[in-house]
Amino acid sequence: MSVLFKNRKVQWFVVMLLAAGAVLLSETLLPSASRLAVPVISKEEPSAPAPDMQPADSGKPLDNQTTAPLSYRIAEYHMNVAYTPESRQLQGQQTLTWENPGSVPVQELYLHLYPNAFASKKTTFMRESGGKLRQDEARTGTSGSMDLLSVKTMDGEDLSPRMTFVQPDDGNKDDHTLLKIPLPKPVGAGEQVTIKTEFLVKLPAVFARMGYVDDFVMAGQWFPKVAAYERAGTRGRTEPGWNLHQYHGNSEFYADFGLYDVKIQVPSNYTVAATGFPVKPAVTDKGMKTYQFYADDVHDFAWSASPHFVYVEEPFSTPQIPGVKIKLYLDPNHQDLKDRYMNAAKKALTRYSQWYGTYPYSTLSVVVPPPGGNGAGGMEYPTLVTAWGADDKTPDLELERVVVHEIGHQYFYGLVASNEFEEAWLDEGFTSYAEDKVMEMDYGVSPNLPVESSYITSPNTLNQNAWAYTGHDQYAENVYTRGKLVLKAIEKQVGTKTMDRIMRTYFQKWEFKHPSTKDFQNVVEDVTKTKWDDFFNDYVYGAMMMDYSVESIQVKASGMKEKPSYDSTIVIFKKGGNSPEVPIHFHFADGTSLDKTWDGKESRIEFKLTHTAPVDWVRIDPKYSLILENKHINNYLQTEVNPKWKIRWNLGIIQFLQAIFGWVSW
Repeated sequence: MSVLFKNRKVQWFVVMLLAAGAVLLSETLLPSASRLAVPVISKEEPSAPAPDMQPADSGKPLDNQTTAPLSYRIAEYHMNVAYTPESRQLQGQQTLTWENPGSVPVQELYLHLYPNAFASKKTTFMRESGGKLRQDEARTGTSGSMDLLSVKTMDGEDLSPRMTFVQPDDGNKDDHTLLKIPLPKPVGAGEQVTIKTEFLVKLPAVFARMGYVDDFVMAGQWFPKVAAYERAGTRGRTEPGWNLHQYHGNSEFYADFGLYDVKIQVPSNYTVAATGFPVKPAVTDKGMKTYQFYADDVHDFAWSASPHFVYVEEPFSTPQIPGVKIKLYLDPNHQDLKDRYMNAAKKALTRYSQWYGTYPYSTLSVVVPPPGGNGAGGMEYPTLVTAWGADDKTPDLELERVVVHEIGHQYFYGLVASNEFEEAWLDEGFTSYAEDKVMEMDYGVSPNLPVESSYITSPNTLNQNAWAYTGHDQYAENVYTRGKLVLKAIEKQVGTKTMDRIMRTYFQKWEFKHPSTKDFQNVVEDVTKTKWDDFFNDYVYGAMMMDYSVESIQVKASGMKEKPSYDSTIVIFKKGGNSPEVPIHFHFADGTSLDKTWDGKESRIEFKLTHTAPVDWVRIDPKYSLILENKHINNYLQTEVNPKWKIRWNLGIIQFLQAIFGWVSW
């Protein structure tokens, strides 16, 4: 395809076909779209180079309609939304068609109304987060909400009297983020139901992935979103059913794949970035502009808008990527950094496609929020990611790191589509692991794993509900850092080449299929031909870290005066999880040394060494090879301690500090 598209006549021919195909799609294959109320009816303007006037992106819409879908498209959305800057509101209409993927009839639908998380301090999200997320804080005096103005069947039957808010996780009646809608009749296996809604969203000052900063708007989790329905066998389920959770302080999202056809109306001076691609040039009338975007084989849709975006785009392809249009929507404060953003996106796409598999979409958009907009920053959506806010005009490598990280989510959040409610580490830990590899290979920045392991002060099981962690710090140190370290520890045991094969096999086997932690373990075992129950029970299903301690050193003179000899007895304790190899370094007073390896199977081991000089110190893991060891302070012990200090003076502290300052970045 990339050779074909070098011919401009062919390009324009295909563009016209795509535009015609999109119109045909909306009017014939997707009839519900034509019956939606359009915010503005107006004439189309001629095409121009500006992003809002681009024709349909080449290469995807027709292909996707003439070949088998990449995913099981359970949900189909047709939406119109209008943004009013003066009121900070989104007014929308939605036609949702949902297919029952299970084997039993379904009597009700469940919708996530995520903006209601910001309605008051009493919601589950605000109670659990305390109004804070990362370094961002909810602004006093602003709130967010979603009102369903109408909910009807395609026959016009009003479903609103049947609706009730439900709180399956905590019973908090002040939380209205999950809505149950009983249906007039059951939806049989393989059958579909369509409902039409009108809704009004009040945006908060930007916080926790959505809201506004002056005239910038981030619309993430902005529409009534159908909950995920899992078939029997998905993530270990024995019976089909809904996966139902409220919006929590730590949790992110989980949804089924589907199709999105979305019209977005904004003031005419605004530029819109969105999931998917434009199906035709924007339409302007009476001071307002309407965009239309299309996306399929995705499980979410987000958009952002600003009158100040500096737009940059470049086509990009590699042997693993047939062709993708990278689009930057820069805050003016960072327009001079466009090359850094673009290069980071290219490096990330190149590496991930080499390691895991093809990026299957035709576009990738990077939005840079304005200064003060970090509440919208550092977040991922299908085909669209956000960088940090443009507060700093001369940012360090965090600029590249966040772009690399969020694009990594295109794979483990976007394509594999893990359940971030219940197993967040399958996205965050895997993405952090992949991010480190890109930063090391392309930017020369190696992670300081000993320091990162020391951050794990409250280890907890990884396959648990995100809100079960005590606060955001414990959540982050486990699902991001500890999850990444678990993968690094597996890599340490099996070697880099085998680990690369594990990760690629996992991605390609479970792309578009919603895997579980057990599914990943099965891949590890299949690739290595080894059982990994002990490791996973300790560090994934369990809450352990490694902790090896030099408990005591006793020295006794045993030789003659003419030929001195010393018996040294060293006791090593295992206080945490297992390691198949525990390196131990013994140092003698005459400057000689001895290295041994313990298999770590027992809770303690005693070494008896005879030498012409006494052991004067012992160190466990001198090269920091035990990635999951988080208490390095007891890894070292001297035979004699200066009584003046009356403490166990630990050279390990000194060496550990040297390690901290000796690394470029961590």
